[in-house]
Amino acid sequence: MTLGAYTAVASQAFFSGSVLIAALNAMVVTVAVSLFFYFWVFRRLTGRSHISLLISSIGIAFVVRCTITFFAGYDQYMIQTPITRAWNFGGVRILPTDLYVVAAALVALIGAFSLLHLTPTGRKMRALADNGDLAATSGIREKSVMLVLWMLTGAFCGLAGVLLGLKAVVVPELGFELLILMFAAVILGGIGSPVGAVIGALIFGIAQEWASLLVGPPYKIVLAFIVLLTVLLLRPQGILGRIVAVR
Repeated sequence: MTLGAYTAVASQAFFSGSVLIAALNAMVVTVAVSLFFYFWVFRRLTGRSHISLLISSIGIAFVVRCTITFFAGYDQYMIQTPITRAWNFGGVRILPTDLYVVAAALVALIGAFSLLHLTPTGRKMRALADNGDLAATSGIREKSVMLVLWMLTGAFCGLAGVLLGLKAVVVPELGFELLILMFAAVILGGIGSPVGAVIGALIFGIAQEWASLLVGPPYKIVLAFIVLLTVLLLRPQGILGRIVAVR
């Protein structure tokens, strides 16, 4: 996401001031970087433990972050947007940029779920996620499916970085600040459930904003994690997660 935000800033500075063109350039770059690390690292780790994959992911994140810092430094950047008046909805003022960000996120979300559930490629992805060996015996080519998966991952990460950069200052720590919250949302919703991840993220975000009114912004993340722990105590597999039998 951080790379996507910086690419959008560079695109506006050197090519065009359009946010749409900047977002497309960011997605192209993040897709290329995603495929590079897939071929260089993750494809070679196929069959390894999840711990190995997690450690490799953290290492790659530091490499990308340090590379960005080397070229861009620690200066703060902004993705430029046109100056517009806030829209008034019954006394509630909302900037058009906020609505554009929400609309883009919804379109991306609908596109991801449509791909997973309405296309042959999506069905192959879900089959590999459920049981890789059974999917292979059914004739599903794992390499081609993984290639598409990593391309989509890069594209969505690039778009997410641009949307986040529209609402925040672009700095090297931009994506790192959300990693713990993302993992927590996935665990809350249930690992392996895309719908659960979305629900978990919504619950986590709403809990944080309500906590800002109750205990103040500095402590809002504490109350959000209390909600996470409470849900997991009542339902250890998460909201939509499945219980996995231990043999």
